[in-house]
Amino acid sequence: MGNDELKALRAEVARIDEAIVELMARRLETATRMGRAKLRLGRPLRDFAQEKEVLERARRIAAVEGVPEDLAERVMLELIRSSLTVQEKGQVEEIAVGSGRSALVVGGAGKMGRWFVEFLGSQGFSVTVADPAAPPPAVPDWRHARGSFDLYVVAAPIAVTREVLKEMAGSPPRGLIFDIGSLKTPLRSGLEALAAAGGKVASVHPMFGPDTQLLSGRHVVVVDVGVPEATAEARELFSSTMATIVEMDLDSHDRLIAYVLGLSHALNIAFFTALAESGETADRLAHLSSTTFDNQLEVASQVAGENPHLYFEIQHLNEYGQESLAALADAVARLRALVADGDEEGFVALMERGADYLESARAGREGVS
Repeated sequence: MGNDELKALRAEVARIDEAIVELMARRLETATRMGRAKLRLGRPLRDFAQEKEVLERARRIAAVEGVPEDLAERVMLELIRSSLTVQEKGQVEEIAVGSGRSALVVGGAGKMGRWFVEFLGSQGFSVTVADPAAPPPAVPDWRHARGSFDLYVVAAPIAVTREVLKEMAGSPPRGLIFDIGSLKTPLRSGLEALAAAGGKVASVHPMFGPDTQLLSGRHVVVVDVGVPEATAEARELFSSTMATIVEMDLDSHDRLIAYVLGLSHALNIAFFTALAESGETADRLAHLSSTTFDNQLEVASQVAGENPHLYFEIQHLNEYGQESLAALADAVARLRALVADGDEEGFVALMERGADYLESARAGREGVS
């Protein structure tokens, strides 16, 4: 193949790529109009039966065209996800539950703080940021924010959040107040003080990261701290999204978070710590990596890239945190003993029990979705 032929083929690929992107833009524009139609008709944004039909159609066309069917399905899944994202954003803006209302985000320069600033802004709220790390027009101290607000979101570190809540309890604002802390037991005193003082307070835990755009399949935990009106109003903020709202009490939240976050974080920290202290270089391990190792390495890399101070808080400040760490230590000790003793039967039983548990968990997730 000569250079001229290669250049011509590359030019043809570029034209095809351009056409693909133009078609993607047309699809997203159509999806936006479809989202408005669903809103007018009172239809849910997500239709799993329709998604299944789209994927099956893509596989049929792929088979005829000689394209790998799994490739066609992966591409269509991404397109479906992108379409749902623009539809959800459009619905949030269209319903505009915050229209004519104001919000103060304490800690609005942080990652999740910025997410809430954008989310509330898309709902029509007039948002003020209170954070010493944010440039003007943000205010460095929430106490110096002018006027009162319809909504106060406290998106600060746990220790700071506790003090903010306690101080607010001295003279409760009239608007809804909620924190977004990963743990609730360390905030108990501040939340209870606000509730006792007549504050309209609830507690929220968005179970997703700051890069999340589509809330379908995501959970938002709303913790009732004794003010039902506030709990209902906090739920309402997410009513125009596809997020699944889960209500629970404060202690149940932290007991479950000890496993959902505490255990999963600890497992990955232990994994990359063992690797770092193994004496094996990363490039040497990469030459012999497997699918399981690569998948675990990807998750562990994400954990390692997070804020270590926040992750320490999640482990250290949870009143129920030692329970999950003890369970992890016990599981590792049992695994070591089974291997050292050559107990194949016990090893197999351990894996089979885990497989049964994970299968029931998968079925539960599908039932929720």
